[in-house]
Amino acid sequence: MSFFSGMISTVFERRYRGAVDADARSTPELAHDLLGNHGEVSGGTLARLILDRYAKMDRARKLAFFEFMTNGLNISAEAVTQTLQAYQDAPSKESYRNFATACEPRRQELTRRLNQVSGATARLVAMRKDLLDFLPDHPELGPLDVDIRHLFASWFNRGFLVLRPINWTSPAEILEKIIAYEAVHAIDSWRDLRRRVQPADRRCFGFFHPAMPTEPLIFVEVALTKGVPTSVQALLADGRDAIEAEVADTAVFYSISNCQSGLAGISFGNSLIKQVAADLARDLPALKTFVTLSPIPGLNKWLKTAALPAAPAGQEAALAAHYLLEAKRADGMPLDPVARFHLGNGATVHAVHAGADTSENGMAQSGGAMVNYLYDLSQITHNHEKFVSDKTVIASATVRTLSGRITKRS
Repeated sequence: MSFFSGMISTVFERRYRGAVDADARSTPELAHDLLGNHGEVSGGTLARLILDRYAKMDRARKLAFFEFMTNGLNISAEAVTQTLQAYQDAPSKESYRNFATACEPRRQELTRRLNQVSGATARLVAMRKDLLDFLPDHPELGPLDVDIRHLFASWFNRGFLVLRPINWTSPAEILEKIIAYEAVHAIDSWRDLRRRVQPADRRCFGFFHPAMPTEPLIFVEVALTKGVPTSVQALLADGRDAIEAEVADTAVFYSISNCQSGLAGISFGNSLIKQVAADLARDLPALKTFVTLSPIPGLNKWLKTAALPAAPAGQEAALAAHYLLEAKRADGMPLDPVARFHLGNGATVHAVHAGADTSENGMAQSGGAMVNYLYDLSQITHNHEKFVSDKTVIASATVRTLSGRITKRS
């Protein structure tokens, strides 16, 4: 029966698709048809057609489509007000349902219905990337982004994500994307990639979504070491002597890369690091220390406006420590985005190292300085709560001493 049902559905879809393709209806008209359609086959055909049309649009037509979704599929303020009043006057399941329905823009339902066909999730993520590109010049599209981000936060919830190891035996399609998406320390060749994923003391893990099985959402590269490293060049050196994973006492998260621009604002990194740390601790009992070796991307930019005295020779790390602990945004949060990320995850500022990244990018960002953030698995929750509630930057005594040298000289 399933064979005949599938054959009938295929025939129907081809005929329906042909009729739609021959139709001169606009994309907004097709969107309204999709919203009013309850048939699985015809709805899927409409959704695929809209996505195919979008893929062929130039920039101007994409903007027009986003304007339609923003203005043509918006909420009715009058309906929201009326249904809210009705719910306040007579609270019930029905009056609440009416209010909730009025509060949800039809563009949310359109996005859900577009997502019903195979491969649509990845295409919608790419669509949001286009939307984000428009926002600086078209802030009026902001409500549309709020709605799509709201849906993505549910669709890409941690419960749906799959943590997968990435190694030299992983499919070439995925390895190629690791090379392309690496955002911290560029991978310049297949040989360079092999050095990062094949040796016994190297690991790479990524989050994947079942609807995008060959597209990593985010990945982290890990080095297993003896002691806390002070130089990324040493970690990535060609010809270094690898160690057996079982003798390592430290796991170093030295590169974390978000892969999908269309998922900006959807946080995966905090879950990724904690999950990987927990799994490594379980599999390798000798691991006692979990740290990052992180860039300090805003340091040089801040130094140009901070009017601080130059650090004495050999004391450049003091300026980096002072920046991480004292430089704040207007809301009291750390100025450095990487610091906000790790501190928000419950890490502490463990150590600062001058000359740790002598690459062109490292020198441009921070004069070569890098920082270790320590993930103490027993203190993560406490540190996170202190940071979120009080904006407390928890740091080691060594880092506080370094920062204090600048404070005293100022």
